[in-house]
Amino acid sequence: MSYRAPVPDYEFILRHVVGFHRVAATERFAEATDDLVSAILNEAGRMCEEVMAPLQRNGDIHPARLENGVVRTSPGFAQGWKAIAEGGWLGMSGRPEHGGMGLPMALTSAVNEMMSAACLSLQLAPLMSQGQIEALEHHASDELKALYLPKLISGEWSGTMNLTEPQAGSDVGALTTRAVANGDGTYAISGQKIFISWGDNDFTGNVCHLVLARLPEAVAGTKGISLFLVPKFIPDGDGRPGRANTLKVVSLEHKMGLHGSPTCVMEYDGATGWLVGAEHGGMAAMFTMMNNARLGVGGQGVGAGEGAYQHALGFAMERRQGRTASGTIVDHADVRRMLLEMKADLFAARAILLACAVAIDMGTATGDADWIARAALLTPIAKAFGTDTGIRVAESGVQVHGGMGFIEETGAAQYYRDVRVTAIYEGTNGIQAMDLVGRKMMDGGEAAIRLLEEIEAKAEAARAQLPELAAPVWEAAETLRESTEWLVSQGDMQDRFAGAVPYLRAFARVLGGYAHLAAALGEPGGAREKLARFYIMRLLPEHASLLVQAQAGAAGLFAPTLEELTG
Repeated sequence: MSYRAPVPDYEFILRHVVGFHRVAATERFAEATDDLVSAILNEAGRMCEEVMAPLQRNGDIHPARLENGVVRTSPGFAQGWKAIAEGGWLGMSGRPEHGGMGLPMALTSAVNEMMSAACLSLQLAPLMSQGQIEALEHHASDELKALYLPKLISGEWSGTMNLTEPQAGSDVGALTTRAVANGDGTYAISGQKIFISWGDNDFTGNVCHLVLARLPEAVAGTKGISLFLVPKFIPDGDGRPGRANTLKVVSLEHKMGLHGSPTCVMEYDGATGWLVGAEHGGMAAMFTMMNNARLGVGGQGVGAGEGAYQHALGFAMERRQGRTASGTIVDHADVRRMLLEMKADLFAARAILLACAVAIDMGTATGDADWIARAALLTPIAKAFGTDTGIRVAESGVQVHGGMGFIEETGAAQYYRDVRVTAIYEGTNGIQAMDLVGRKMMDGGEAAIRLLEEIEAKAEAARAQLPELAAPVWEAAETLRESTEWLVSQGDMQDRFAGAVPYLRAFARVLGGYAHLAAALGEPGGAREKLARFYIMRLLPEHASLLVQAQAGAAGLFAPTLEELTG
């Protein structure tokens, strides 16, 4: 079954679930009319179906390789990048003064998700460039913006993010890469970075690296980190790639999946770089890029899950086994259960993702503090639930295939291998959960409570039309509100962190229930109401057991000694 972009799903969610009309009503995004939204989604969907999806297996079978210091990409990837660039998809949300479309993040998120479903290995490249574009827009000097942004937005050049070092993974503050002023406004960057997605390629004229490093007088920890733009080729006076910078790809990682995406070990040996933002202000600038990437990675999870679901559904509709009405396994009850769980969870995760993007757009367009707080609250949920869902769906896709799912030639296992890393990079899902119960609750839970009260009010209003669906959603939101109040009352952060992952999952379950309720109201009696009934009756109840775990505290986790763990 060939990939088909679920454009109707995006249009329906934007219109009936996440309130995109509010974004289009702002002056900033007034051009995002229904007709424009439909045209963009359909055109991007066509590109994903016709250009990117045929590259999915190429990246896995013919992975990127390092040849004489140059990364050689998978067959067809150069043409895929060209299609992405020429379609304008790199700069969808980029500012028009630098060649971007200036479109809402909600549309960019939908397009990125479709690209992830079609070919996740290739989609990583534009995601990295998009994050760099946003970081430079917010923090770079006017000179750097004028030189780099038009070329990044056009796809003539590409961008990367260099955070991780061998001794500094999630603890970014432990990095040791050095930056020394050259006396001419540039800096000499020296050090090694690992896990650099698309650290090099053979289809763009330049690769622009955003690198975290320390100045000589920097204090220890994250407060002493600065951000530098370090290009592969130093631009000449006309802005064209000039002499090679003193940086190189040392090696490519041999990975479980995403074989088409070169993950590089990068070495900087006095490489010339330019400061982005203030000295020692690197983390603030990098978080701009990371938050963009976290939303994008959530979309990668949903997209890869969509690809896996469609692959499994196509197989189930053709595989003849046992006695069923259709003669195929799609009519076995357990297979049908798996397919419905996959479809229902993908809808929930997609709705959460787009709700987060809408909150970002509203905060951008209005500057309203409540919208900005909602976007911050939803970002770790969108990232963690989106990627967890993609992993579960891909795993179920293998199971639907049965023994054939364990055979590489079917392609089912590739979705699982490719998507598995999304729960790890751009901040592990455990870190996302800790961020949710920690930093995102520093307001005393006000942003979370506002959102839950809004869900309760809408569920209450829906009782007259769909009482058997509205009541469970209201009750789940109320239970989550009570748990949130308990959470913010806990002074011991270990107790919060111990229950952080189940709390985030419970929050996502409730948000998913609300999204399905809104969908049922938007299409009463139709397929969306049937799917909503499945989710609300069978999946939403999981929130209760998750919240019991969330409030169990840390004592039980540390009761067994290390000796007992190894015994």
